[in-house]
Amino acid sequence: MLLSLLVILFLGFITCKLFGSRLGGKGCCIITIWCVYLATLFSEIVFFNTFFFNKTYKLTLGDWIVLDNTTIFWNFCFDNITSSMLIVVTFISFFVHVYSSDYMGADPHLPRFMSYLSLFTLFMLFLVTANNFLILFIGWEGVGLCSFLLINFWYTRIQANKAAIKAILFNRVGDFFLLFAMFILYYIFNSLDYDIIFSESAFLSGKILVLNETTTINCIDLICFSLFIGAVGKSAQLGLHTWLPDAMEGPTPVSALIHAATMVTAGVFLLIRGSFLFELSPNILFFISIVGAITAVFAATTGLFQNDIKRIIAYSTCSQLGYMIFACGLSNYQVGFFHLSNHAFFKALLFLGAGSIIHAIADEQDIRKMGGFKNLLPFAYGIFLIGSLALIGFPFLSGFYSKDIILENAYAHYTNAGIYIFWLGLFGAMCTAFYSIRLLILVFLAKTKTYRVVLLNIHESNFGIFIPLFFLSIFSIFSGYMSADFFTGFGTDFWNNVIFIMPQNYFLYDIEFIEFYKGLPLLFVFIGIILAILCCHVFKTLFYTIKTTTYFKNIYNFLVNKWYFDRIYNDLIGQNLLNFSYFFTYKTLDRGFIEIFGPTSITNILYNGTLFFKNIQSGYMYHYINIFLFSILTIILSIVFFSLFLSKLGFLLNLLIMLVLSDSVIDYIEKF
Repeated sequence: MLLSLLVILFLGFITCKLFGSRLGGKGCCIITIWCVYLATLFSEIVFFNTFFFNKTYKLTLGDWIVLDNTTIFWNFCFDNITSSMLIVVTFISFFVHVYSSDYMGADPHLPRFMSYLSLFTLFMLFLVTANNFLILFIGWEGVGLCSFLLINFWYTRIQANKAAIKAILFNRVGDFFLLFAMFILYYIFNSLDYDIIFSESAFLSGKILVLNETTTINCIDLICFSLFIGAVGKSAQLGLHTWLPDAMEGPTPVSALIHAATMVTAGVFLLIRGSFLFELSPNILFFISIVGAITAVFAATTGLFQNDIKRIIAYSTCSQLGYMIFACGLSNYQVGFFHLSNHAFFKALLFLGAGSIIHAIADEQDIRKMGGFKNLLPFAYGIFLIGSLALIGFPFLSGFYSKDIILENAYAHYTNAGIYIFWLGLFGAMCTAFYSIRLLILVFLAKTKTYRVVLLNIHESNFGIFIPLFFLSIFSIFSGYMSADFFTGFGTDFWNNVIFIMPQNYFLYDIEFIEFYKGLPLLFVFIGIILAILCCHVFKTLFYTIKTTTYFKNIYNFLVNKWYFDRIYNDLIGQNLLNFSYFFTYKTLDRGFIEIFGPTSITNILYNGTLFFKNIQSGYMYHYINIFLFSILTIILSIVFFSLFLSKLGFLLNLLIMLVLSDSVIDYIEKF
């Protein structure tokens, strides 16, 4: 059964890829949906065995790489973290597969799309079930490859090409650092196996890596920093985040799968899985918490005035990932995972709900061209209302339980960093409430700005879209309440020692005693809701006037242009690299030095030589006699020259030998 989780998804992928033209779109949809459904059932069985019966499964298929003193196996681990991630990944993937069968039903390349979705899920399962870093790296690279294929699914669109290339390039930066961390781990432990590395990780404390006579570096800090940069690339944290909003160029089901259950959650999973290493590096934990908090604020402020419905939800993903990352930086790994699982359901609900709206109004994504859909699309309105309220942390929905406990833990850390992160998280929560309510108002409640022909043809979703959205809405309401106690409850034994936290970093018991500050997250959420209502309804004209004034216009442009990160990358890095590539590597080296002294010179010599021999073939006898005599004279002169040269060379060698011998004889005589 454990192996079936991986094999059955591979069978679904390979069947659709090889026989998709014969099976057709519907046949491929049936096969892939059933394969993912069976994988979901197996995941539930694994989860119940690990949770209720406290079992951990290890699966070894055989050796892979055999070296002199080490062997790397095809081994997989099914513990509490893995089983929980399996539930999240397979459930979301199943709903996305069902949704895609209807949403993409008219696409002629549906078999290819469904096969890529199955492959995406397969590689994510590789990543979460791996029991060594090399198997994890296969899944890590696999989800990056599938994201490229799915973002670029409509490959005739130039923007899709650019977005896919951008995603793969930014992820390569993180992949390089993860690979570097694996090299160091193998150098130190002579293994990449989790059990060996985590059990011996305590010996890394204080271990110094000597680079040269004057430079040393703490080994555990270097490993954890490299692992974190790998997570930054996958989870789109500040600096390597710009690929995530552009990934919206792919089909909407792809966005839901990337943002909810796969790809971006891989970085958070790596931090949780590597808790045994990160707990030994307090400096890197501090750095992780700062980067996560700044990312949460950056993405939340950037989403305030975006107008593309999918990009707003994409920036909310980036912001929520920041919450998960800084939760891990504050050693609250179980809380970060709790928010990851809740976020997966309501973020999939939001993206798939956005897809149903886009599908209903002729593929329009600009919220400025929407409005008044509350009565025209009542089911979509209900779905979006549930997803948005769960996202902002409205009481008793899933996001309320996980986001509040993250902020409460930040305040409970009693350090300056914890206090600053707490206030940054509160500000991010207020901005999240603002753009979520703004999105609801402009799409469903405001006066419509949609074309009449679109309004006449607007329609609710089909049954294939309705079913996934309905079940995701149920999970978005109840998942936080149902799982809060065994994920983050004080004294819970759910994690079964698969997460390691230093005693001085455990503050879950302190959050019940922070009194006034416990209600601040909810207060800031309501402030954001009120500000959104005022700006979109009551003071709409005043807000527009303020936005056009000089000072606020600069702030508005700064936020709309995403803190100018894209411009910095394009102008300072991208353009300079392109100029260097064109003027130096292409014109100077490739078309210059290499071509002149390489293929161009060879072709010129051959061409001129053949032209010379062609011209001397005149057909006249006296020309051939002259050439014959000239050749004989050249040979004779060459022989004479080389004989004289060799005789002079021999004379010089003899003279040198005589000098050497004479010196040695004199030295021999002097000894006596």
